[in-house]
Order: sequence, then C-alpha cells, then structure tokens
Amino acid sequence: MNSPPILFDLSQRVQRLARAAKLPPADFLLREMAGQLQERLQEVNKVFTDRIVIADWPEIWAEALQSKPVDAAETLKLSPESADLIIHAMNLHCSNDPVGQLVQVRRALRPDGLMIATLFAGQTLHELRTAFAAAEIETTGGLSPRIAPTGEIRDLGGLIQRAGLALPVADSVKRTVTYESPLALMHDLRAMGETNVMTDRHRATLRRDTLNRVVEIYHSRFGLPDGRIPATFEIVFLTGWATSANQQKPLRPGSAANRLADALNTAELPAGDKAAH
Repeated sequence: MNSPPILFDLSQRVQRLARAAKLPPADFLLREMAGQLQERLQEVNKVFTDRIVIADWPEIWAEALQSKPVDAAETLKLSPESADLIIHAMNLHCSNDPVGQLVQVRRALRPDGLMIATLFAGQTLHELRTAFAAAEIETTGGLSPRIAPTGEIRDLGGLIQRAGLALPVADSVKRTVTYESPLALMHDLRAMGETNVMTDRHRATLRRDTLNRVVEIYHSRFGLPDGRIPATFEIVFLTGWATSANQQKPLRPGSAANRLADALNTAELPAGDKAAH
C-alpha cells in the first residue's frame, strides 16, 4: 500500500503553535465553531457520556463541549471503543493522512457513536492566495506555495465513507472577516498557528517588494469602500456514525413505498417525455 504524500511539516506546525500561544489570542473562529457544535449536538437525539475532542487548542473545545481533550497528532492517543462522541476540531486540514485520522476515530468509537470533524476548506483565504500569486509572478517571475491547498466539500465528504463511518453528512459555513490591511490578517494567522507549514514551502525570507505588492494587489482587487479588506474562511463540518446493528440504514434504490409525484400532488410523465418550461 502506498503511503500518503507528506504535504505538511508537522514538527514545524508544532513550533508555530507554540509560538502562537505566546501571542495575544486570535481564537474568535474557534470559539464560534465550538458554539456551532454545541448547537448541533443539542439537535441530536442522543445522550453522550464519554466525549473526546481532538484539537490543537484543546482548552477552548474541552470547556465548551465538556469533552476530554486529546492532542492532535498523526497517531492519536485513543483506546478502542472508548467514546461515544469524538470531535476532530480544526486540525484535519493540515493532516498528511486525513482518512487515517478518521479511521483511528472510528476505531475509538463505540457502536452508534458519533464523529464530527471541522476543518478549513473550499474558499478559505482565496483573496490572500490570489494576491500572493500575482505579486510573486510580478516580482520574482515564479510561484511558490504560500497558502496550503484546501479541499472541496464533495471530496471531503467522501473521506467519511472511506474511513468506514456510516450516515455521512458534509456541510459548510462561510465567514468573512474584515481587517485594516493584509498585514493585520497575517498577524492573526500567526496568532492562530495557521501559517505556512507545507513541506515544499519556500524557506527564504519573503522579499519586501513582494510583500508590498501583496498588500497593494489585495487592496486593489478586494478592498472594501471603507478601506478595509475582507478575508474569507470556509469551515466544513463532517459527520459520521460508527456502525451499529440497530442503526438506521438508507433504503435500496427503487424500494420506496410512496410515489414522489403523489407527495408533490402532480402528474408523473411517462419515461422519455420532457416537460416544457
């Protein structure tokens, strides 16, 4: 079996997180997502008694979700069937083996246990990515990886089934945060521990002329009328359940007892006919 590619330097991420912990906090997104998870769990008709949260900033999640914290790592410190709820909180987007992470979670769940994962995805920081690309082409004649790639919701939803979890659901929320300048955004990213740790990242210090052009291009292409700039964050929620004998299962195709046309109070067209609109 082929090993997954090593996209991220995880030892460097640990160092960046330790450095971020010494800065004034920029945890507003984490706290909002923790609140959203609280609301989602209230809608689940099940009482969870053994909760685990896997996170880089465990104190935020453990307090909000009343969960036992487990450090995020490629090999998770989880015992088999030790929990009925596991939350993988805002770390999966920088895992070198996200399917392997979810398989470890599945093994740690009891039958009919719930997994919820949250991660950056989709359009996250697309403005900064665009500004960096244009600035580097102008000032250096080439491109280097500056912003980590993020998965699309359809692809991320497939991870749930590949990990062997049942009843998969994937949905996303977008948040637009405004800043005085791109430099203020970069400062917050450092405080979040979400700076570039890609294995193929450019190791030299960012050139001043390149940085100046990033700021200029960001303002010119995305600047708001009040002079501030927007930054998009898209967060995907992945939900799956450990299989259980008494678990609800999807119906087989063609096994429905009622006709959709009856439910919609409309006529069903014969096969091959087309309705004109």
